[in-house]
Amino acid sequence: EVQLQASGGGSVQAGGSLRLSCGVSGLIFDDYAIGWFRQAPGKEREGIASISLEDGRRYYTDSVRGRFTISTNNAKNTVYLQMNSLKPEDTAVYYCTAGTSIWISTDVAVDHWGKGTQVTVSS
Repeated sequence: EVQLQASGGGSVQAGGSLRLSCGVSGLIFDDYAIGWFRQAPGKEREGIASISLEDGRRYYTDSVRGRFTISTNNAKNTVYLQMNSLKPEDTAVYYCTAGTSIWISTDVAVDHWGKGTQVTVSS
């Protein structure tokens, strides 16, 4: 059974940082990429970053590039999303996902969803 367990959400002031973690199990790691999605109130869900577990290639959407960094631990069973210079518009529920496409940018590319974690950025 594939399990994706997101943690690390919370509340922070604008300009602050948070690190999200996603515990990954039940996958053949080299066949998958792990992506982070987010959904803000009243907005569509969007893919913001993904990383290939095979070779480490990373992709970011424009709104987070340069501020967020996606990475894995050596065992590839935990994926991190380091979020710096947070803005109020980053407030959303963040989801960890897995898919076989390298760039998991839309729902159709997702094979497995984890439960979300809330990130709230105050001005």
